[in-house]
Amino acid sequence: MTPSLRVSRRRALAAGGASLAFGPALVRRAAAANGVSDDTIRLGQSAVFSGPAQDFGIDYRAGLQLSFDRINKAGGVNGRRIELVSHDDVYEPAKTAVNTTRLIEQDKVFALTGYVATGNLAAAMPLCEKAGVPMFAPLVGTTSFRTSVNRLLFHVRAGYDLELRKIISHLSTIGIRNIAVVFQDSAFGTSNLATCEQLAAEYKVPVVKKLSMAIAATDAKEVAAGLKAAAPGAVVMIMAGRMVDVFIRDYRASGAGAQLYTLSVGITDAKGSAQRLEGKLAGLVTASIVPPPQSLRVPIVADYQRDRAAFGQKIDSYTALEGYIVGRVMTEGLRRGGQALTRDSFIAGLESIGRASFGEFPVEYSAKNHNGSTFVDLEMYTGAGQLRR
Repeated sequence: MTPSLRVSRRRALAAGGASLAFGPALVRRAAAANGVSDDTIRLGQSAVFSGPAQDFGIDYRAGLQLSFDRINKAGGVNGRRIELVSHDDVYEPAKTAVNTTRLIEQDKVFALTGYVATGNLAAAMPLCEKAGVPMFAPLVGTTSFRTSVNRLLFHVRAGYDLELRKIISHLSTIGIRNIAVVFQDSAFGTSNLATCEQLAAEYKVPVVKKLSMAIAATDAKEVAAGLKAAAPGAVVMIMAGRMVDVFIRDYRASGAGAQLYTLSVGITDAKGSAQRLEGKLAGLVTASIVPPPQSLRVPIVADYQRDRAAFGQKIDSYTALEGYIVGRVMTEGLRRGGQALTRDSFIAGLESIGRASFGEFPVEYSAKNHNGSTFVDLEMYTGAGQLRR
């Protein structure tokens, strides 16, 4: 008998011989209040599921759920099924804060995962810290969240600083003398613009033009004209969602010819972007933070595609694969957290992973490192939306 149940027994007897059945029941209810019951681990997600950036949330959730379906079919984590509760924040940080409070206080989740965007994560983290709830693998690579260890925050994807370093070092190597930057008018855009400028100075590839765009922009003609006049050697885009399509459409139409580069979050729905841009996606270079979803020689990708077929998952994208990998890594942390799972044991479980490979996708965690992966590659889009190295 565990110490907690012995205490429950003594208290029940002291209360006048009340039924001992209430002891375990009370323990179960207390555990469930923290998102863990005898047969379930409840996780929470606030992400964008509607509007111009909806592909990020929809695809990320699809990958997470696919991974959880896999583990649930195999019996769950230490006998518990994983349940994912998701709420739409329409890409608005204020709504993310409302959803996070709801997930913690009403849905009683054990941990949070699958959040999307820099400003949204910034809105959620104070609430996580107040409640002591872990935040695992937001779809955010902004450097400011990674420079010091937050005990409650764990990443899987490589940081945007590593993506930008890969892009700018490549530009320096091929002899590009200067660049322009088009950035999203948001916390994501402005914070990573600063990182981009620092790296550009380090590699002696100065930024000669900086122009912002609104997330919901439907026209980029003025931005395109400004870039054409500046005539940079390349254009780096720090943007995400459908606004990327808008910019590429109007930039190509302007007749400007600089090579375009984007972060991994630039294009999510590649097939849809290719159709909307009618071939103008061709030549766009992107940073990638997971292997190609069609690269079956990589074991984690082969698992992902097998599970897609087994569970009838129609969504197939880099973001969905990222979500799948996140689910696999998170599951390992939960497993290491043990049968008597607590938030503290989950954190300790993740930190105990050390250097590990999940189907040849490498990550590293410790008490001093919550950043996960450093994998970054560069690929180029074809007009039909495929990627080529």
